Amino acid sequence: MTPRTPLGQRYLEDLQLRNYSPKTQQVYFECVSHFARYFKKSPELLGPEDIRTYQLYLVHQKKASWSRFNQTVCALRFLYGKTLGKDWAITHIPFPRTEKKLPVVLSAAEVVQFFAAIHSFKYRTLLMTTYATGLRLSEVLHLRVTDIDSRRTVIRVHLGKGHKDREVMLSPKLLELLRAYWKVYRPQSWLFPSQGGPGPLSASAVQHVCLEARRDSGLGKKVSSHSLRHSFATHLLEAGVDLRTIQLLLGHTSLSTTARYLHVSKASLAATASPFDALPLPSHS
Repeated sequence: MTPRTPLGQRYLEDLQLRNYSPKTQQVYFECVSHFARYFKKSPELLGPEDIRTYQLYLVHQKKASWSRFNQTVCALRFLYGKTLGKDWAITHIPFPRTEKKLPVVLSAAEVVQFFAAIHSFKYRTLLMTTYATGLRLSEVLHLRVTDIDSRRTVIRVHLGKGHKDREVMLSPKLLELLRAYWKVYRPQSWLFPSQGGPGPLSASAVQHVCLEARRDSGLGKKVSSHSLRHSFATHLLEAGVDLRTIQLLLGHTSLSTTARYLHVSKASLAATASPFDALPLPSHS
């Protein structure tokens, strides 16, 4: 299936009509295209058993990650449920049970240690902005100079995940850092522009810097840009900020998504008494 075929064109149009992001459109189309190429047939000629066969192929032969597996399931559910209108699509394309791992969270000292290992002022400012605001990497990369509202001390986030605008805090220390950064680089449109083109820096370039900083810092944790977002949320929770406020800052649709930080907050763990403490114990003698 290609964008030039009638089915491919209609699939993309259906995704666009439902306001899926360009990145999601690309990923979904790739997943469906790989599915069609595997059978060398149009998806219109394939059914539930073919989907099951392909899912087993992804697990046992392709060794696809669960993330990629779930993307494929979502893409096929949309294709058969929305574009092709098959009533069996939802019930016959199952999701796997996924692993639920706690997010990687750095202590305040580890955050400082990580930043000290980033040699580029530009990338260090970008990642410090990530921690200071709790923004997703894609949101930081798409910040424009005009999104920094120093008078109201907020940063505007345009069409974050879920296509929702929101505002996050602009701390005095971050504002001071961004002013120093602006004096050095003088960005005109994008706050963190690419060196070789008109757009912003790429996510892969930032993750490469994170990998180098993790190595140079000596931290044993698997630190990524998203670890800084997790650390932001956890540190706010430990400072006594309520979960609803953190939810709004992170741009989570569901409070249950934000609630997972309760599992990694030292403050919430320390404030919870063990039932062992209420037991009358025998003497040690």
